[in-house]
Amino acid sequence: MIPDNLRLGPIPIHVFGVLMALAFLAAWRIARSEFQRKGLDPTWASEVTVWAALGGLAGARLWVIAERWGDFLLNPSGFIFTGSGLVWYGGFVGGTLAVTVWFRLRSVPWGLGADGLAPALALGQAVGRIGCQLAGDGDWGTVTTLPWGMAYPHAVVGWELPPGVRVHPTPLYECAAYLGAFAWLWRRRRITAPMGSAFSLYLVLVGSARFVIEFVRTNPRVALGLTEAQIMSLASVAAGGAFLLQRRSGTPRERIVRR
Repeated sequence: MIPDNLRLGPIPIHVFGVLMALAFLAAWRIARSEFQRKGLDPTWASEVTVWAALGGLAGARLWVIAERWGDFLLNPSGFIFTGSGLVWYGGFVGGTLAVTVWFRLRSVPWGLGADGLAPALALGQAVGRIGCQLAGDGDWGTVTTLPWGMAYPHAVVGWELPPGVRVHPTPLYECAAYLGAFAWLWRRRRITAPMGSAFSLYLVLVGSARFVIEFVRTNPRVALGLTEAQIMSLASVAAGGAFLLQRRSGTPRERIVRR
């Protein structure tokens, strides 16, 4: 990680914000390629990326507000306008709802459009986790003596462990896992499959990775010995797995125009 004190003259430049912008840019580039390959207008990738970004940011913020309603009532403006406290699964829900609306406005079949975005989502998550690692936004893991353990003395949310203590660099674990998911989805993109299959596989891959990594993160257990993120991950895997099983029953396959 690096100190979050970069400036362009009087303007502060936050590392996490820069990487978030790069994540959306990477996702847009992949979505454009996939839209074109699937016979959709490639310029729509810009539109859907904006919709996903706005919906995702709103969902991430609303999720935090719902979780910490009492604190929100004490300082509403602080919760709404701060750049911290974004929750991935809240962003995913918000982004999915926003993109679904966009699909309807553009008359894009949901499965076809979602498949075009699946690799983009995985790559965007991987890039975003690099931002978490560089900024130190509190999503590191538990204490470890493994040789690749790290300390986060310049973390933007505060580092309270004593000198010499190292933790699992879980943002890097997630980055590697999401890059693997992206590589797998990208490799399979030309395989003819029922609509929605790529997105379903994305849900299974990413949900499984997050579920496992949560065991070495510091998030509190909320039910059955599992964290909130693990519960959401199980829901993701279940939804993706059910969708894949349903699609194998012989539903219509997407019509791909290769260029």
